Amino acid sequence: MLQLSTSKAPQRDLRQFLEEVYQGRHLQAFCAGQTIPMNPQDIWVVCRGVVQLSTLYPNGDEALLGLACSSMPFGLPLSLIYPYQAIAMSDVDLMCMTMAEVQQSPDLTNEIFLHLNRRLRQAEAMLAMAGCRRVEDRLRQLLLLLQMEIGSPCSEGTRLSVRLTHQHLASAIGTTRVTVTRLLGKLKDESWLKLDSGRHIVLLQ
Repeated sequence: MLQLSTSKAPQRDLRQFLEEVYQGRHLQAFCAGQTIPMNPQDIWVVCRGVVQLSTLYPNGDEALLGLACSSMPFGLPLSLIYPYQAIAMSDVDLMCMTMAEVQQSPDLTNEIFLHLNRRLRQAEAMLAMAGCRRVEDRLRQLLLLLQMEIGSPCSEGTRLSVRLTHQHLASAIGTTRVTVTRLLGKLKDESWLKLDSGRHIVLLQ
């Protein structure tokens, strides 16, 4: 099975930098499940929570493009994909800025670049995952990637901070919800993962 590197890109706190530069600019809050408006010149930066980035195929199927976590930027100026949609997977606080603001500030451009590097690493991991023939391997790789991106240590292993539905996981690895349900059951039986009282996935490693 494909192995992910355990080394991480630098994760400096872009939120703190933005709050210092843009004192008085309010964060915009979205509740879990809300669609985040996308404008051609706007870049969003995640200050709290997780945002799901996805697109829709002509037949209506959804494909996961990535997860924007703390300090990660996203927006139409950073993508060639259409349609491109962003949905809050948890309650989120976001800061919005224009592409012009980024281009006019070398310091801001550098900070955005550092966190775009995290998005690039994530995207490459997802592309490599898609090449795994066995659906079970793709699911394991996705969960290991999520462990790195949104995992928090707990007494039994690593708890994914966002509650993921079986459909979320199915869309990410190109299979059906029924298949994901079956495979999660198998991984539970193998003591590879469990669900906690809040229905969050805990990886038992």
